[in-house]
Amino acid sequence: MGGRRSSYQTGHRPKFLVVIDGSAESAQAIAFAARRAARTKAIMMLLSIVEVEQSQEWLAVSEMMRQEGEDRANDQLELAATRARELVDVEAERVVRFGPKLEQILGLIEEDPDISLLVLAAASGPDGPGPLVTMMAGKAAGTFPIPVVIVPGALSDEDIEALA
Repeated sequence: MGGRRSSYQTGHRPKFLVVIDGSAESAQAIAFAARRAARTKAIMMLLSIVEVEQSQEWLAVSEMMRQEGEDRANDQLELAATRARELVDVEAERVVRFGPKLEQILGLIEEDPDISLLVLAAASGPDGPGPLVTMMAGKAAGTFPIPVVIVPGALSDEDIEALA
């Protein structure tokens, strides 16, 4: 996995990738990545993944579900981009992909050598950090092609401002 990262080479800028899933904790990841991107003159990239199953006998239904998922993903990306602009006046690239989450995250990182950091946020509730953080901190952690930042969900906006 992984060609060489080019995010800090001449003519390139690093990108901070944030997975947007509509969860409450994704707002923490947006806040951290937006502030960090503004301070380091990096690019913020927002990714929303639509997980739709394809079935030949229900092709029309699958296509309708895919379109609804894409519409929902674009709405989530717009809200996330608006939040980033409101926080620090940073623009964000927006990407919608279809398929299994880990596969799509890794695929995008592989395709874009300027992505230098994945920013996630952990839920602070009793159910644990959330499925994506659990997956990233588990088996995938040792072989992931870029650093992963996990923002604790209990951090306040002031804490994030101080750390980012």
